[in-house]
Amino acid sequence: MVRRAQGLAAALLMAAMLPVSTVPASAGAVRDRKTELLSDHLFPMLAEVGGNARSVAALKARYDVATLLEARRAREAACGEDALCAAKALVWSDAEKATLGTAAAGLVTERKSDDGNLAGLDREIDGINTVIRTYALGLAPRYPQIDGSGIAPDSEEAKSRTMAALALARTPRAGSAQGLDTSIEFALALLDTNDRTDAIGYEPITGGMNAAATARAKTIDWRRYRYSAMIVTGVGPEVPEMALSPLSKLHIRLAANRFAAGDIPFIVVTGGRAHPRATRFTEAEELRRGLIERYGIPAEAIVIEPYARHTTTNLRNATRRLMAMGAPLDKDTLVVCNPGQSVYIESPLFMQRNLDELGYQPGQVGKRLSPTELEFRPSPKSARIDPRDPLDP
Repeated sequence: MVRRAQGLAAALLMAAMLPVSTVPASAGAVRDRKTELLSDHLFPMLAEVGGNARSVAALKARYDVATLLEARRAREAACGEDALCAAKALVWSDAEKATLGTAAAGLVTERKSDDGNLAGLDREIDGINTVIRTYALGLAPRYPQIDGSGIAPDSEEAKSRTMAALALARTPRAGSAQGLDTSIEFALALLDTNDRTDAIGYEPITGGMNAAATARAKTIDWRRYRYSAMIVTGVGPEVPEMALSPLSKLHIRLAANRFAAGDIPFIVVTGGRAHPRATRFTEAEELRRGLIERYGIPAEAIVIEPYARHTTTNLRNATRRLMAMGAPLDKDTLVVCNPGQSVYIESPLFMQRNLDELGYQPGQVGKRLSPTELEFRPSPKSARIDPRDPLDP
């Protein structure tokens, strides 16, 4: 067994020693659909610019960018066989980020962020740094109880995952941003080798369990309803192998009772695969199951939002689902949850947390109707992609 482990480590080390150069697309490079999807979700602007040969050539024609990229390649190459050193070398400094972002912003084909492409690129490069620091350099993530790999950063397992990710980043992939800089592919590979591709676990999100509701939304006359949707938050269990927490059981009964009034067309259940760490259960999926099996709510009236891992992103991501369905954002929704969480959602503390973690308010909290019901007006700012939270950007 020891020899096999040593052999694996040696193989990974040899793979990681592939030439340190910007890897061009070649006849032998094929598509990796999973990495491609992850790239489009986390780094849509860098993926577009870096995967376009003309855009890369235009960037390299600029002296400041060419000098920057060459310095980064030299810094990585100087690390030799040291994967940890290479990981540190691939982190972007503030000056490097500013140079690339300013140059690349004009090459993005359309406005992809409500606050501008430069701000969006800034978040994407910060997202690369976040992934490298968390999964290769062992820095604690924002929520250490549920984020990260869950393994000791100085363990042999952690080192082997980093070496494998570095090797993947240096192996050609069709359509990748490898022609621009290794760091983009390295961040994607780190998430892959650590089994944290949570951000794309339910794609395409409009299909699967959401297919019936997606089809029905196309026929809805939203003017007939008092609210565009009911947003039902999850409360993650902390007990292994518990599918639905006690408070989530309360939430679905509250939701079923309120839905019976008939003035809301959809229930958006929101909650990801978060508590406890590495659970096999997704809150939104289990909430949906309970609504259907226990209360007879039709599947076409339920929308799952299976990515949110915090109350901030519960509301943000529910808004994204409504936008995808064509729901009017100038119409209120109704947030239904237990009294404690409901009070928290309308508190100044929650508003400050939104500003600290999202940079904006995902919507406007309105009138309280009962201890468990709050009106909420969604904001289109919720569409803003933020890979600094790489499991739920």
